[in-house]
Amino acid sequence: MKNVKDVRKQPPQTATGSGRFDPDIADSISLRSKVKLSKKESLRIIKNVATVSCAFMVQFTAFQGTANLQSSINAKDFLGTISLATIFASLVVSCVFLPTLIIRKLTVKWTLCLSMLCYAPYIAAQFHPTFYTLIPAGILAGLGAAPMWASQATYLTQLGQVYAKVTGKSVEVIVVRFFGFFFLAWQAADLWGNLISSLVLSSRAREGGASEHSENDTINDYDQCGANFSPVAPTDNANLARPPDSEIYIISAIYLACIVAAVVIIALFMDPLSRYGEKRCGSVSALEVSVIQLLSATFEQFKKLKQQLLILITIFIGMEQAFIGAEFTQAFVSCALGVHQIGYVMICFGVVNGLCSIVFGFLMQYTGRIPLIVSGALVHGGVIMFCVFWKPHPNEVMIFYGIAGIWGVADAVWQTQVNGLYGVVFRRNKEAAFSNYRLWESAGFAIAYTYSPALHAWIKLYLLLAVLAVGMVGYTIFEIRHAAKERRLKKLEEKLLRTEAERKEIEEDDAKDELEEDIEVTQT
Repeated sequence: MKNVKDVRKQPPQTATGSGRFDPDIADSISLRSKVKLSKKESLRIIKNVATVSCAFMVQFTAFQGTANLQSSINAKDFLGTISLATIFASLVVSCVFLPTLIIRKLTVKWTLCLSMLCYAPYIAAQFHPTFYTLIPAGILAGLGAAPMWASQATYLTQLGQVYAKVTGKSVEVIVVRFFGFFFLAWQAADLWGNLISSLVLSSRAREGGASEHSENDTINDYDQCGANFSPVAPTDNANLARPPDSEIYIISAIYLACIVAAVVIIALFMDPLSRYGEKRCGSVSALEVSVIQLLSATFEQFKKLKQQLLILITIFIGMEQAFIGAEFTQAFVSCALGVHQIGYVMICFGVVNGLCSIVFGFLMQYTGRIPLIVSGALVHGGVIMFCVFWKPHPNEVMIFYGIAGIWGVADAVWQTQVNGLYGVVFRRNKEAAFSNYRLWESAGFAIAYTYSPALHAWIKLYLLLAVLAVGMVGYTIFEIRHAAKERRLKKLEEKLLRTEAERKEIEEDDAKDELEEDIEVTQT
């Protein structure tokens, strides 16, 4: 017992004998810098959660609205999907090298501001979309995305820990709940972004400029939509035609203003994380280590077996979001209903996703994460198989909304539970952990967008199903090992308590023995 106490009193040691940074050692440090807060601080924490959530909603109103249209409005030479692949490929590189370093140099708040501005050139490139404008702008957006997401996750997780301390509630429940609030606002961006694009694009349809489905249309006109859709197959489907430039310019101008507004919200209304112990002991951002050591933190995180077991399910999260945002919008919605309907269908996805995010955040404290994640996997697998066999037709409009809504339910599970899982399990090394999360999620996006121009939609659906199945195997092993570890820690704690009790009992017995030795018995 004495040795345990002695170790905890030692100053943080985060390098091995060779001088190499070892986040496993930093991860084991339980000491944190002292931050004095009153009970009333809980209201200010809620304000900060609302602020960062609102800023991301405004930011992704612009980006999600733009991304959902790329495969349709920039379909020529696959420019739209290639630009999206570029964003997430550069995001993978950024996840490895930039988040921990930039957060360390700029702090969480100003990292968010700078990273959000990196999206502006990609929105501006929609005014003149070519390989020479969209691709470089996509690279910049990807480089800024990783520090932005790592900052957001670090900020919410630490606020959750402080809020739990102030209110005396469970850290895991609060962290998941905060992520639930955040993703409710973040998914609301789908509503506003898609509403903006749909209202602008639908104006032409209301004026009679868009193609109307006549009574003579037959299901054969849509045989190449849905799972049979091939991006390389020639088609004379008028629904896939690019909208007028004037409408795209109006949409892009609105989205560009949203990016600026998001940065202003963060700069003016979000408290810096230093208020809640940003430079805390045990955090990579607080350690006086070299740049190379900081960059190695993400690699060291990858070496952990529990991180490796979560890789495939994290990749799946990126792939399924890429599918609903690019393949479903083009192969199903745009092909059968028209480009102007994409926004309305995706609004359904965003609204359901956001509502379920907040519901699952509260539900988790009663069910735990395992039933939610298993249910999410079953729902997602079911809707994927439905998409394989369903033949979309404009007379079945409600089915398009149904698929989008069910997909939103499943995605809400991944967004709240897996983010919360990373935040709780790796809470002492959050920056590197969330860098890994974004790295593998972005790898999923990049993989999906890379093979998008070459494969039929049904092949992409089966690939999604396969990655989901294997990813759930890895997650199951993770939970088994995590539960076993928790049992071992509980037994160790009980053993230490018993040892302490036995020590006290021995000390009391020794004291009694010493007292007996002082008693002299005489013969009378």
